[in-house]
Amino acid sequence: MIKKCSSLLITLIFILFPFVLVGKILTEDLPPKYKKWLEEEVVYIISSLEKDVFLQLETDRERELFIEAFWKHRDPTLGTPENEFKTEHYRRIKYANRYFARAVPKPGWKTDRGRMYILLGEPTDIERFIGETQIYNTEVWFYQGLAKYGLPPGFNLAFYQKGGTGEYVLYSPTSDGPQALMTSFFGDQTNYLRAFQALRKINPNLARVSLSLIPGESTRSVRPSLSSDILLQNIGRLPQKQFEDKYAAKFLLYKDIVEVEYSANYIDNDHLVRVLKDPSGIYFVHYSIEIKKFSIQSFQDKYVTRLKLNVNVSDLEEKTIYQYEGSIPLELNETQIKNLTYNPFSLYDTFPLIAGDYKISVLLKNEVSQEFTSLEQNITVPQEESVPLMSSLILGYRVETRDPTTLRPFQLGKKLILCQPNNIFRIQDKMFVCFQLLGMKSSSLQKVEVKYEIFKEDEKVLELIKKTAEYENLLSLGEEFSLQDFQPGYYQINVTVRDGERDILSEKSYFEITPLSQIPRPWTYSKRLLPLSHPSYSYILGTQFFNKGQLDQARAYLERAYQSQQNSVEFSLSLARVYFTLKDFEKTKAVLLPLLESPEPSYDSYWLLGKSHQSLREFDRAIAVYNQTLSHFGTNTNLLNSLGECYHALGRIEEALFAWNKSLEINPDQPEIKEKVDSLKKEKVLDRR
Repeated sequence: MIKKCSSLLITLIFILFPFVLVGKILTEDLPPKYKKWLEEEVVYIISSLEKDVFLQLETDRERELFIEAFWKHRDPTLGTPENEFKTEHYRRIKYANRYFARAVPKPGWKTDRGRMYILLGEPTDIERFIGETQIYNTEVWFYQGLAKYGLPPGFNLAFYQKGGTGEYVLYSPTSDGPQALMTSFFGDQTNYLRAFQALRKINPNLARVSLSLIPGESTRSVRPSLSSDILLQNIGRLPQKQFEDKYAAKFLLYKDIVEVEYSANYIDNDHLVRVLKDPSGIYFVHYSIEIKKFSIQSFQDKYVTRLKLNVNVSDLEEKTIYQYEGSIPLELNETQIKNLTYNPFSLYDTFPLIAGDYKISVLLKNEVSQEFTSLEQNITVPQEESVPLMSSLILGYRVETRDPTTLRPFQLGKKLILCQPNNIFRIQDKMFVCFQLLGMKSSSLQKVEVKYEIFKEDEKVLELIKKTAEYENLLSLGEEFSLQDFQPGYYQINVTVRDGERDILSEKSYFEITPLSQIPRPWTYSKRLLPLSHPSYSYILGTQFFNKGQLDQARAYLERAYQSQQNSVEFSLSLARVYFTLKDFEKTKAVLLPLLESPEPSYDSYWLLGKSHQSLREFDRAIAVYNQTLSHFGTNTNLLNSLGECYHALGRIEEALFAWNKSLEINPDQPEIKEKVDSLKKEKVLDRR
């Protein structure tokens, strides 16, 4: 039940995301090749999400890559030359066009028999009622073996020639009824009993099918079966049940970000994201990405791969607040490779983040297999805790004791929590429920208590109440629950913080207890973090404040980082940007000047230094820096335009014109620069007069 709800929610999220609803073109506006693919070749097996995405693609190259991804996600044997699903699909289309278009003014794939044949394939058996005077030509197809897709173990489909000529149309017990199958039924067309009795005299087998397409279903009421209509609807939804279509939304979201060779190779994942506060006062975003398919390259006795990680944090206006990249080279031994054969791979990571509402996007690429996966999630990092707050729950299958002074993903105090996004446990397991309480006044802690409740459906199966005073640390709360006495099934755990009789905070989570004795726990790669005393944290937080436009906070954090490592180009340049934005140009120069002595000074160092001199009207110095920049990094319009402004301010008109004309040669579409050039030329003409 939980899994179904989660799948539905995920599907709705992707369907409702703006990026699958905007920029669509009409099918008739597609190039003929792709219009045919969409309207004829895959019309019955493409989901509405896949179609929406396809209609938003802008180039034929993107469409080709999408089609490649479409078939790849239906290939039952990846890694082999043939895609058996695709081969069988086109065989069915060819068969439908050859055998179901006879005496019909349309191609076979468009007929009802063609549609069902393409969706379901060859029937197990076909019974034909042809050439009889009292019933129209009818075929009854019998299928079995499709129960895994939610269809009955065995079922019939009936097709008949309505009126005795033309196409065989799909029969519906409720829409058509037994009377529709007979050539001469005189009487009330809504009288199913009389029609059934008449048809039963002609052909008892066909009469039974006329009331229900599901063999063995009771027809004692002599009313057409609603289950038959549900069956026909479910057959139409069969492609969505057979294959996940989330890859389509990911394809659209990342088609301009990931390399071409990756774009068709999205693999699904389970993921977990939590925001937790460190004792230092810094909030960290902890996340895990668990992927079931993990490709490794074998080289001599080694097994290697390289993962590329890209993390982006943006605010609700889509402005980037923080981003970073990482490369994870992995070398595995025989034992680890065997584990990955049966167990998923999970990446644990964490990073600091300032207060606010954000959308995080994590892109993970496997460079060996050229596959990618991703997560996107909205999160909130709390402001100052003026009111009590409670973190989301983490349900761990194992907890390890670690040094509390170190920082690792999903570590609370001394507890390193090993967890999985799907929250599945065995009866033999212990479940560790972990969370944090924030903003609690010490004076009220004696009377505040935590209540744990576990429910199976609506029945409470466990309750535990503890005083918060019994816990050593409010940033590392939790309890351990033995599952030995629990029955397999789906459960909900509620954790409520109470002040006397009043509930003040509450969080809940779902979990499953499986009857299996073994379940695949992931092989985990966990990022190692620097000690919290390292200036990198001040640098990261300062950069985030700067990107968010909170300059005073940015300056405070970046000055702290700079004072710790004044030889760091990153720290110096970031602090210089803050000073420059605050118009403190003297401090900007003081920070930047030492950078020019480094073996490989950056373009930004020269550029900001030149702009600082220019802002202070030190035009000769600015010109010297800009010329150095040109010699080191080559020509660009920004440099030439600033150089022209400095020459113009010093009255060196010819040199200003030379710089601006060079800029216009690179980019003629600069109306402001063109206006300045025209104005100077007019001034020169007037001076000559």
